[in-house]
Amino acid sequence: MKNWQGQLFPIILAAFLAGLSFWLQNAVDSAEPKRDGNQRHDPDAIAENFTVRRFDAEGRVKYRLTSPWLEHYPDDDSSELRSPTLINYRPDAPPLTISALNARVSSGGETVFLWDDVNAVRAAAANRPELRVRTPDLTAQPDFGTAFTNGPAELTMGQSWLKGVGLQVNTNLSTFVLQSQVTGVYISPAKKP
Repeated sequence: MKNWQGQLFPIILAAFLAGLSFWLQNAVDSAEPKRDGNQRHDPDAIAENFTVRRFDAEGRVKYRLTSPWLEHYPDDDSSELRSPTLINYRPDAPPLTISALNARVSSGGETVFLWDDVNAVRAAAANRPELRVRTPDLTAQPDFGTAFTNGPAELTMGQSWLKGVGLQVNTNLSTFVLQSQVTGVYISPAKKP
């Protein structure tokens, strides 16, 4: 009668060593970073003096984004802009023009992060003067007609002004809402005879 248990030990040991070798090879391969350039944040495209327009269902321009300089980054499909201008249009209201020194557009273009000297101007209408907003940064979602900041904001309209922290903008409703620490002066516009 043969001792099969004695013959089984070398087979189990060989299988264990093969499994350990396989695991060790996978651990070494996965720890080494891929060198295909996909994780680098380098621009793959640069555009000068560009304009992007988005249209509504009736074919009217909904908003327009312009900049003298754009760099597109393939790793996260974002774009960085210098001196951008974003103009939101509504058929029944004056346009809202937002400008800044810098901006970043997310993948798909649904969010525009503006920073460094952000200025927003709603043009004057027949029944109200021009409205100006100054803030260090602003996050805009032009497809939804909204923008916001958690930072300080200053609004001026005619001789009236408001300052506060946090701002919600809804261009669909033409509303500007300061969130906290609001101070200001309201001067009633002179009535026309």
